[in-house]
Amino acid sequence: MAVNQRKARNSVFARERRSRSPLQWVRLLCAAVLLAGSVLGGVSSAQESARKVIAKTAPGYPELAKKMHLSGKVKVEVVVNPTGAVTSAKFVGGNPVFETSAVEAVKQWKFEPATTVTKGVIVLEFTGE
Repeated sequence: MAVNQRKARNSVFARERRSRSPLQWVRLLCAAVLLAGSVLGGVSSAQESARKVIAKTAPGYPELAKKMHLSGKVKVEVVVNPTGAVTSAKFVGGNPVFETSAVEAVKQWKFEPATTVTKGVIVLEFTGE
């Protein structure tokens, strides 16, 4: 009899996990919309404040990446002063094998002058050569 009680209890819990009330679905949907809005909002604001690049330094392809035949995209967050020089560059996403190469290259970039300091995200793509 204990086995039957355990099976009955497990099936009740399984049903409870699978079924959600309409209020729970509304909460989940609202949370998903808010999360998507904050993520997309952050991306668009970074792109809106982007300044035109005047001079680029191409990143070197790391030896380890060559040996392993790696490729991929890297995101670097940059802060650019009003004269167009990069004051800081920080790796924020992508394969860490490309981090040093990407950050060092972006630090040498020059942007068009502006009235204020701007912040943005640059995406660099490394393809196998």
